[in-house]
Amino acid sequence: MSVIIMKKSLYARCRRFSTFVGLTGCLIGAVAAAQAAAEPPPQSAAPAAEAKADVAGKSVVKIVSTLRYPDRFQPWSKKAPVSASASGVVIEGKRILTTAHAVAYASDVQIEVNEAGDKVAATVAGFSPEIDLAVLKLDDEAFFNTHPPLKRGGKLPQIKDAVTAYGFAEGASGVSTTKGIVSRIDFAAYSIGSRGLRIQVDTPLSPGISGGPAVVGDTMIGLAFAPSGKTEKFTYINPCEEIELFLKGISQGSYHGRPSLDIVVQDLQHPALRSFLGVDKAVHGVVVQQTGPLSADSPLRKWDIITQVGNTDLDDDGMIQMTNGIHLPFTYLLSQTAVNGIAPMTVLRSGQLQHLSVPVQSNPAHLLPGLNGAYPNYFVYGPLVFSDASQDLFYDLVSSVTSGSTALNGTLRLLDQDTPLVTRCDDLAKFDGERLVVVTTFFQHKLAGSYASPVTQVVKAINGIPIKNLGHLVQVLRDSKEKFISIEFFGRYSNTLVFPREEMLTDTDAILTDNNVHNQGSPDVMAIWNARKKE
Repeated sequence: MSVIIMKKSLYARCRRFSTFVGLTGCLIGAVAAAQAAAEPPPQSAAPAAEAKADVAGKSVVKIVSTLRYPDRFQPWSKKAPVSASASGVVIEGKRILTTAHAVAYASDVQIEVNEAGDKVAATVAGFSPEIDLAVLKLDDEAFFNTHPPLKRGGKLPQIKDAVTAYGFAEGASGVSTTKGIVSRIDFAAYSIGSRGLRIQVDTPLSPGISGGPAVVGDTMIGLAFAPSGKTEKFTYINPCEEIELFLKGISQGSYHGRPSLDIVVQDLQHPALRSFLGVDKAVHGVVVQQTGPLSADSPLRKWDIITQVGNTDLDDDGMIQMTNGIHLPFTYLLSQTAVNGIAPMTVLRSGQLQHLSVPVQSNPAHLLPGLNGAYPNYFVYGPLVFSDASQDLFYDLVSSVTSGSTALNGTLRLLDQDTPLVTRCDDLAKFDGERLVVVTTFFQHKLAGSYASPVTQVVKAINGIPIKNLGHLVQVLRDSKEKFISIEFFGRYSNTLVFPREEMLTDTDAILTDNNVHNQGSPDVMAIWNARKKE
């Protein structure tokens, strides 16, 4: 399991879809934020002419992108191009900082340099969907002669601090502002397996301002974003601490978020649990309940009580107290304390304090990884289209159900089953290369016959061979000499589909032509399909 901390029932495993939706509202919102919210800006976003005269106003830029999103249920194609606008801020090194979702799947990115609409071409120089940050470089760096970098602060703001977010609201020709008060600072999920600091402001963000700087006084405290578009009542800020980690990471090649622990812990509140463990009221910390597959070399054991990370004490909910009175989960400390992938921890085991060196994962392989700006792999076999499951695909499923959409017939029933798409939605891979394979399309064809559509179902086995990932599925189909191909799926109500192998091979080309699919699979998958089996 890749859940970093589990407290009471709040972080219980998402065995049912309804529970998962409650846990991942902010994650679903992160996907919705990538879509344009075409509505008038709220009253708080009046144009701020005076902002043009100060440093913050001069550092803010408008980003105009043309985006071609993948079609997760027709993975051989892309969705129609859409235009999107967002904001960004000039930072040191002649770069522009913005949100990752503003430029994800961008075929063209440009920066507007003045109110006349003149543009300069930009390229993405750093990108981390895990923490929703991106850095742009400009083809013409003369732009930076009149647009200085904005100073970033090194500390978190205080609760009730007044914050101003600068950006280009939709429909505005100049810099606009959104003003609000800091209402909350927490350590929240930006994506599955990636958590970071997040500042909440009590005012909704105007469409288009997302990606612009949030300022307290004359200092930038972070980058503003709206994680759930037009339904969200708050503005969120990705603070400078996360920005610094991101910039440091991409300077070394790439950044995938803060390090994590592949463990599950529970609080130490209940008196019966304390009595069972033989600890008095003076002991504080959290109890290790499970360690995942990546923790095989971890010194942590079940029933260990983690009392400290580094020199910082934990309370009985696994929280630590910051100097400004804010409480954060202990996993926040891993970035500060880990050296070369090892974090120092103190645990109480069988009544004895032990000082341990615990490995942490900086970029663990998730069973449902994000596409991270790439297009999904796929393979067409007869009437079936297979694809690797991803966070993006799962978000689409969740969104289709929560929005009441009927586009995916049977999705709600699927998500209520015992399928790993739900039960293992937050897991790390159990072995190198483990991925879930789902059916994304089921073409109408005589081979499909009376079978119910298996779209969104997870492949369990082919001819009795458990499937490890999409490449393995293609290899099994390629090397099969059986008369029939039987495909089993996970889930209590799933059927086994059986097809004549020779007809599946001979009819695939006709199915591709009939449905205007130009390639049987993505390039790396087709390399496997076309390779000869090694004897």
